[in-house]
Amino acid sequence: MHDLVPLARFGGLVASDLCDVTSDPAALDSSGFWAVVADFEGRLVCARFGDVRHEPVPGPEPGAWRGPAAGDWTSSLDRAAYTAGVRRIREHIAAGEVYQANLCRILSAPLPAGGDPADVDALTALLARGNPAPYAGTVRLPAHGVEVATASPELFLRRDGRVVESGPIKGTGRTAADLLDKDRAENVMIVDLVRNDLGRVCATGSVTVPALCAVEEHPGLVHLVSTVRGELADGAGWPELLAGTFPPGSVTGAPKSSALRIIEALETAPRGPYCGGIGWVDADRGTGELAVGIRTFWIDRAGPGRPVLRFGTGAGITWGSDPEREWDETELKASRLLAVASGTYAETGRSPR
Repeated sequence: MHDLVPLARFGGLVASDLCDVTSDPAALDSSGFWAVVADFEGRLVCARFGDVRHEPVPGPEPGAWRGPAAGDWTSSLDRAAYTAGVRRIREHIAAGEVYQANLCRILSAPLPAGGDPADVDALTALLARGNPAPYAGTVRLPAHGVEVATASPELFLRRDGRVVESGPIKGTGRTAADLLDKDRAENVMIVDLVRNDLGRVCATGSVTVPALCAVEEHPGLVHLVSTVRGELADGAGWPELLAGTFPPGSVTGAPKSSALRIIEALETAPRGPYCGGIGWVDADRGTGELAVGIRTFWIDRAGPGRPVLRFGTGAGITWGSDPEREWDETELKASRLLAVASGTYAETGRSPR
């Protein structure tokens, strides 16, 4: 096993001195500072760290991250399979089984052989420069199979005492002018789903929508973002909150149960931390912030041969979806980040189209 030290980094916060690791969400209501990674498929890893300090993300060190070659990435669904999946989801919509579903594909590339083990914290430094994000983070727990670096723009759950908030994203374009009526309709549908999810664990009448379909600018693209807020019901804590809202509505579909069934039939690779939840919980202060695990890389060392770097990208499919446009959206979301991870973004100053 390689010798990378356990670590978590969220913005300007760094946690070290690993104390314990559990899969029990009730631990998040106990004490201490926890890093959290929840895979889309349901695996939960909560790691409590003894030392938490404020420290800016360091600048990238030359050679600290050795990423895959730009041409080495393969996709779990190629263009033909992805567009066929979009058409299949439209058939499900026509049959009244679902209103929308998020179709994703997993990109994989072997990491270079030899030298020091790949370090997701070094990748985080590159991402902070090439693709800054409000919910950027690293969780490095090599002995527990967790090595994740995220540049997520999307809030899954924020908690401050009894108040909880979610910030679903639906609708993506290069500029605001690219956004369609379909994007707004998609966002509104997911807001309804998130309101319903939070309503399961929040006090009756407390769930509100302070912002609907706000345009947010991010590196290389824009998103429509809404805000849903509520107050936890008496007796509800992190276990109930996660049970009621996971996996995130914006990366599943509506109704969620139907969307999950369709996703399982069409996608050929597990999503892992992609589309799951990644973040931190300060149990002593009753606060926490989990991002939706999009724009997320993770290292998979489980198989034979060289470790593999993985990355997920996807799009929300509605009746108004054009299969080729949805494929292009998945390419847009991935291009800049793959260039950063492969080193080509730093060399050229721009990501390839």
